Amino acid sequence: MYAITGITGQVGGAVARALLAQGKPVRAVVRDEAKGRVWAELGCEVAIAAMDDAAALARAFAGTAGVFVLPPPNFDPEPGFPEARAENAAVRQALDTARPPRVVCLSTVGAQAAQPNLLSQRTLMEEALRTLPFPVTFLRPAWFLENLRWDIAQAREQGVLSSYLQPLERAVPMVATADVGSAAAELLVQEGEAPRIVELEGPERLTQHAIAAALSQVLGRPVHAEVVPRETWGAIFRAQGMRDPVPRIQMLDGFNEGWIRFEGSDASVRRGKVGVSEVIRSLVG
Repeated sequence: MYAITGITGQVGGAVARALLAQGKPVRAVVRDEAKGRVWAELGCEVAIAAMDDAAALARAFAGTAGVFVLPPPNFDPEPGFPEARAENAAVRQALDTARPPRVVCLSTVGAQAAQPNLLSQRTLMEEALRTLPFPVTFLRPAWFLENLRWDIAQAREQGVLSSYLQPLERAVPMVATADVGSAAAELLVQEGEAPRIVELEGPERLTQHAIAAALSQVLGRPVHAEVVPRETWGAIFRAQGMRDPVPRIQMLDGFNEGWIRFEGSDASVRRGKVGVSEVIRSLVG
């Protein structure tokens, strides 16, 4: 049995589907029963647990062959990340109680960065779980290609890809969530010593011009990339409802300045198979 947190999201769902395709039993860990019904219909067990409830998580993790940990995303956290710290403490306590033989945690590219930014929530998770007395694998994927879902409408209607990743000609590691799910499922079921850190990107690194070209091809209309001036980011993010845009701006600066990057060498980074055009077609469809 493999317990999957975050199963209602893209990555957690991809992990569960990959395991089910292998005939592995899956326990869907969800916050309320309604969210688990679709997974129950697919043959999964369902366990009810919030990510800050150590006792419920321990019950959900008990008796499993492996656990996939995916903390809920928080794009507008309180200063100091108190929500992430509470969830990390609960997950650590639950894992220490259940002692599953294999644990894979979804972290992020750049988790090793010392500079504060939105992704520091994953840095804190690694720090909280790294000292557990059994192997924990941190899967660090690149920028998700599915973030393009927010660009489809403008590209279709105006022929513009507005980019916060700059300069436009710089190639950035990106990866599809399907590849992340496949990699996590593989790590959960593999035998032998568990790797501590696995870094993952897609089949090729992409410039914003290359992404615009892929959008053009899939949408059947010309699309070009344009820079979103940095001095406008704060106002844009606040207009979108964000209380404190600073962590997100720091994250984007990290990608653009190069200090959010893979820790290992390029040769050590795993590569997925799903390309940008395939992801765009799935988003458009």
